[in-house]
Amino acid sequence: MHTLLVTGPGGAGRSTVAASTALAAARQGHRVLLLSAGPTDPPVAPEGTLRVTRVDSGEEFRHELVALQERGSAVLGMLGARPLHTDEITELPGAEQFALLRALRRAADEPGTDLVVVDMPPLHQAITTLALPAQLRRYLARLLPAERQAARALRPVLAQLAGVPMPAQWLYEAAARWDEDLAAVQDVLEAPTTSVRLVAEPGPASDAALRLGRLGLALYRLPVSALVANRMLPAGSTDPWLAGLAAQQEKYAAQWAGDESLPVLPVPHLGRDPHGPEDLAELAPAPAPAIAPRPAWTVEDRIAEDGVLLWRVPLPRAEKPELGLVRRGDELLITVGPYRRIVPLPAALRRCTVSGAALADEELRIRFTPDPGLWPRSGEKA
Repeated sequence: MHTLLVTGPGGAGRSTVAASTALAAARQGHRVLLLSAGPTDPPVAPEGTLRVTRVDSGEEFRHELVALQERGSAVLGMLGARPLHTDEITELPGAEQFALLRALRRAADEPGTDLVVVDMPPLHQAITTLALPAQLRRYLARLLPAERQAARALRPVLAQLAGVPMPAQWLYEAAARWDEDLAAVQDVLEAPTTSVRLVAEPGPASDAALRLGRLGLALYRLPVSALVANRMLPAGSTDPWLAGLAAQQEKYAAQWAGDESLPVLPVPHLGRDPHGPEDLAELAPAPAPAIAPRPAWTVEDRIAEDGVLLWRVPLPRAEKPELGLVRRGDELLITVGPYRRIVPLPAALRRCTVSGAALADEELRIRFTPDPGLWPRSGEKA
């Protein structure tokens, strides 16, 4: 099963492109699920092998909170808490992201689906949402480390004495469930059959948003399979205003097409708001690779040349002032514009010190010098 995550700058028409992509794939005979994270119904109805689902984040939040209360009823009762009723629960900020991630996991578990097309939130919000599973699992591992659970054998005895389940036991059990759910979503996002399709209307504002968005996607190693240049105006208009807009679109679309690693799929402007399946069929992007290779972070062995190891991190169109790099123990904190990621160092680099970094050819190249006290001597095994 393939998963195609469709996002782009706000107002770029990503929902329409997601719907037209799903409809075109279904009409080609594929079994398709269109998953929408928007507040309104997707602009397409089920048809043939196309199924359509909208994520109801409010209902999802109420269901999860009620279930959490039920699992922790004994602890909440010990603390004197009064349970919330379903009809008084309103969703909190961030509920949409978690509802979408859970829907992604459920979609991956559904049999009989060839392609899942996901109408994601706008680009910046989509990136932070897709980064959540790995980030939250790291927080859980730091705040509630698994090795601390070795003492849980004593908790049932303490619970019998106290007459209620111990809060620590309940907390660790909840953390284990969260980690399992997050790991399942992370498996979907990191699968080789998952990729991102960007949607943008060519122009200076979209170009700036795409540059930062592609940096964020590269930082989290989310592969981009294609860029849809949406609402392209026809060339050759006698109206100077329309001709100027069309020329600007062509300029930026040509710049995007100059990046050979990213196919650009032009989609015309209908001259009206699309309405109905036939309009969507007319707007379907041309076929493009359904998947793309995940950006590779490679370690280059240059010890024989100048005594260093080089870690190469692809960052398309990055600029030096927006980069930050900090090492903390066996982890590296990389900042790119508004995005930040903490990554564990490969085993070989943990025995080295960071001796420099440079941005060249759209790569962040981090230099590591072997620590003589930790690096194997000649003739020793690593």
